[in-house]
Amino acid sequence: MKTLLLSIGLLFSVALVTGQNTEKELIKNTENAVKAIADTTGNGWKKKGNISFLFNQSNFNNWIAGGENNLSGNLGINYDFNFKKNDLSWDNKVIASYGLLQTKNADFEKKTDDRLELNSVLGQKAFGNWYYSLFLNFRTQFTKGYIYSKDANGAEIRTENTDLLSPGYLTFGPGMYWKKNDKFKLNFAPLTSKFTFVNKDYTSKLGYVDGSYFGVDANKSMRYELGFYASAYYKFDLMTNVSLENTLNLYSNYLEDPQNIDMDYSLAIVMKINKYLSTNLNFQAIYDDNAFQGFQTREVFGLGVNYGF
Repeated sequence: MKTLLLSIGLLFSVALVTGQNTEKELIKNTENAVKAIADTTGNGWKKKGNISFLFNQSNFNNWIAGGENNLSGNLGINYDFNFKKNDLSWDNKVIASYGLLQTKNADFEKKTDDRLELNSVLGQKAFGNWYYSLFLNFRTQFTKGYIYSKDANGAEIRTENTDLLSPGYLTFGPGMYWKKNDKFKLNFAPLTSKFTFVNKDYTSKLGYVDGSYFGVDANKSMRYELGFYASAYYKFDLMTNVSLENTLNLYSNYLEDPQNIDMDYSLAIVMKINKYLSTNLNFQAIYDDNAFQGFQTREVFGLGVNYGF
């Protein structure tokens, strides 16, 4: 009888332990399955873009306080196309904008904006929100740029100063990429190559001084730099229907004056009125001592017609 009771107790204990192990395995397998589903959620391409047109117009007729008739328009495109497959992430963004201003008594139309930029980051998950990365950034403009002045008679004259791919910037390198979500990203690349391209016609002019045209030497069409690059992207809603998109790029050239850090900061504020209308503010600040000894700033504000796709 004792042997029977002992056997029953032993079998019950084995069953209990086995049941506990089975339950633990079931919980563990469920957790792994949930993690696997979460890791593969959102696999494939995600594409989102916006086209905006800002329009400003002023008209004066017998206006004693003074004023000059003017008309301006700015067309902008902001397009994201991102790819994800398990632990592989590839984020891409294209920013393009162009604007013109025409005043009644001016001899020339003048640009209010001219920008073409591509950002791309390829990442392989390392741990947590960190990825091993390879990034690429390309920047240039669409059309010729001019410096405006007056001649001896007070007439406005312009001197060609920039053009498509003059300058053009290509920056790329390996690094580490931190991505919390599509609205908050950081990238650090300690071995980054930067190429500055220009039209050789600008550096071959008589009396040209080395490095005075975007850092490129006389009779050259390219400048190479090696340095540290860091970028940050953060987009958030300040309040209902008001969004802020921040982009910051920093670069230090190891080969020359590493203490002079190049900076490119952009802020885009969109205040939605309805699906198609909004008030838009675009601000950009650049510091690059090879281009200009000081800050370059640009700000465009106006009522915008928007189309999302």
